[in-house]
This record gives sequence, C-alpha cells and structure tokens, in this order.
Amino acid sequence: MDHVRNLLEQIKNRLDDLNKAEKKVAEVILRDPQQATRYSIAALAQAARVSEPTVNRFCRSFGVGGYPELKIQLAQSLASGAAYVSRAVEADDGPEAYTRKIFGSAIASLDAACKSIDPQAISGAVDLMIQARQIHFFGLGASAPVALDAQHKFFRFNLPVSAHDDVLMQRMLASVAHTGDLFVIISYTGRTRELVDVARLVRDNGASVLGLTAAGSPLARVCTLSLDIPLPEDTDIYMPMTSRLIQLTVLDTLAAGVTLRRGVDFQPHLRKIKESLLPTRYPNEE
Repeated sequence: MDHVRNLLEQIKNRLDDLNKAEKKVAEVILRDPQQATRYSIAALAQAARVSEPTVNRFCRSFGVGGYPELKIQLAQSLASGAAYVSRAVEADDGPEAYTRKIFGSAIASLDAACKSIDPQAISGAVDLMIQARQIHFFGLGASAPVALDAQHKFFRFNLPVSAHDDVLMQRMLASVAHTGDLFVIISYTGRTRELVDVARLVRDNGASVLGLTAAGSPLARVCTLSLDIPLPEDTDIYMPMTSRLIQLTVLDTLAAGVTLRRGVDFQPHLRKIKESLLPTRYPNEE
C-alpha cells in the first residue's frame, strides 16, 4: 500500500535518473496528475511526444504491470493525499489553476510531514517544554513570524516565554543561558550559520535546544532534540510557503501536547486568559 500511496513521490524523486524519453512522460504526469489519470495511453504518449511503447517501458520501470494499473495507482496517490508533488505556479496560470496548485501542495506537504514526524520525538519535545523554567523561540527570515506565533501560543502555559528574530539578541540570550532554559530554534534548512552558532553557545552553557529543522542538517546535529521537518520545497529559489505551515502545525501539536500533559487542573488558567478577551469583542449578531 505504501508503494501505491507514494507513486507520485517516487516519480518526482527519480526524475533525474530517467532516460530522456521516460523523463518526458514523468514531466507530463507531474505537471497535472489529475489530468494524467484521464489520459488514454495514446493521449499521454502524444502529450509527452513519445511513443506508446515508451509509456509502457515507463510503467515497468516503476514496477507497474501496464498503463491501466499506472492510472489506478496515480488516482490512489491523489486520493490518499500522501504524495507530495511540486507543482510550481507558472506564468500563464489563471486564478483557478494557481489556487488549486498552492492549496494542493500545502495539503500534500502537511500530510507528508504528519507521516514522517516521529511521535516519540513529539513526546520528547513536550517533555522538554514541561520541564523548562523559561522558553525562548528563535527564528530568522521566514521563520521569524513562526517564532512570534509560538510566543503567543506558549505564554498561556504560565511560564516566561519570548520570541526573537535579531541575531545579536539571540547571541546575548544564549550567552547567559542556564540549565533549565529551553531554546526552540526554528530553521527550515538548518544551514543558517548564525543559528547553528547560537545553538552551540546554548549547549555550552548547559541549556537545552529543541530544533524544528531539516533532518541531518548542521543545526539538527547540535540540538538536544530535533523534530525533523521534511523539505518539500526549494527555498533557495522559491519564496517559502508550505514550510511555514508545517512549522506552525508542529508548534500547534506541541502546544496541544503540553496542554494535555498539564491535565484538567490547568484548564481554569487557559479559560481565564480566553475570557479576558471577551470585553474586546462585539457580541455575535443573530
């Protein structure tokens, strides 16, 4: 079943390894997988400007018995929402096309991230947060608003929380870190030199670092614990979109974990905060 769900992702990952003709078939499928499920073998061959035997060879290279089975597996991949397919917005896309592409990529990326994140790592991250005497959230660039959003979430847990997007302030806070402090460092690529240096400084001072970053990255390697976040987009070229949604959703998950770990006795505190906002809002109109 995993093979079926991940067929589109397999095609994307093997794109550079295919021969010239088979690559044309793959590109047509990845450009619009929904449309590909409606093509006959002749129509797909024509769209890719290859022969029908080339389409059949393409099927066999992915362990698929024939073109009808390929279409079934493509449809199942799309229905499951499991396969991430990079479908960049193109210059001639209209509102319907670019809206569908952006929402589709976001949904698929979140689904892929959900399947890849280890629940035991989530539990370990919640442990670090429960035990912390204060939490600092650090992010730069596109991750800076995510750090600020985390501050809004986690201050509700009745412990000192801050968010910082200035490297100098991050370094100063890291230099006075103590055991019991938790620094949550958010970096999509994990390759930002300043953040890696800050993480090392925090660890040298005996505090803990929780990373929300790419697996195996320089930042992940120096963290106390890293929640590995997949890389479904190339942020060296494109403006990051889905990366922020994944980071925000992981932080929502951690906030829920902290709330559940605190138990029912903590509910009045959260209710008090929410009720404090009632005077600031107009009542609902019937």
